[in-house]
Amino acid sequence: MGRKTTRRSVVTVDLSASPGSRRRQDELAAEEPLEIRVGKKPLAVTMRTPGDDIDLAMGFLLGEGVIGKSGDIVTAQLCAGTDTPNTYNVVDIVLDPHVPPPVTDPSRNFYTTSACGVCGKASIDAVRTKSLFDVTPDPMRVAAQTLVELPGKLRAAQRTFDRTGGLHAAGLFTAEGELLVLREDVGRHNAVDKVLGWALKEGRLPLAGHVLLVSGRASFELTQKAWMAGVPLLAAVSAPSTLAVELADEAGMTLVGFLREPRMNIYAGAQRVTF
Repeated sequence: MGRKTTRRSVVTVDLSASPGSRRRQDELAAEEPLEIRVGKKPLAVTMRTPGDDIDLAMGFLLGEGVIGKSGDIVTAQLCAGTDTPNTYNVVDIVLDPHVPPPVTDPSRNFYTTSACGVCGKASIDAVRTKSLFDVTPDPMRVAAQTLVELPGKLRAAQRTFDRTGGLHAAGLFTAEGELLVLREDVGRHNAVDKVLGWALKEGRLPLAGHVLLVSGRASFELTQKAWMAGVPLLAAVSAPSTLAVELADEAGMTLVGFLREPRMNIYAGAQRVTF
């Protein structure tokens, strides 16, 4: 089984110290490929931090509109790959017979990286998958004071980040600020997939009345993933993209960026934040 971290010898340089360099052991966040198969047929390869791989695969399929609820999946299992020794870097998912199998074509290349998420899609129209859940009427209200406290709670729960300094995080919170689940990964989109896959597995969809918080920026892809899970409020520690704001407006979501106590910017759906 892959590990979340590994140790490596590095040379640390500090020109203000004497001596100016020293060799020591450093802990790094692991990054390994995960192949996602549907019915034993390869669908996607993503670079991720090992752990919660079934949740990641389920969240990925949810975000891509392949599935919409836990009942759409019959089985999901880790499989031995071709590596020696086996790293189990393969997840195979069997869909319920009523679920149409995913269609792959040149306009929807499912190769992903830990940096950018899904790559190679021919157009924005190709990824505008419509959610099964309408979040526009979601009546949730979140106090601004509660929101600005969330990044601190997320950071405090990041155990692997403390050791490596190299992981993104995503956390699912209640409107009262309770952290329900946190996932870390070298890819921000993978961390989100792991959170949403957990929610799918737990039968919590749609995620009405919940806040999804991501470290870093809010991209179009992450906003789409949140919408596909019925999340009414997406918050990010950094900036959103223009397409993320446009999609949030279109979907009726609340989108918060630059969430750093005591400030935030509300780019869409400001009615859900109370003062």
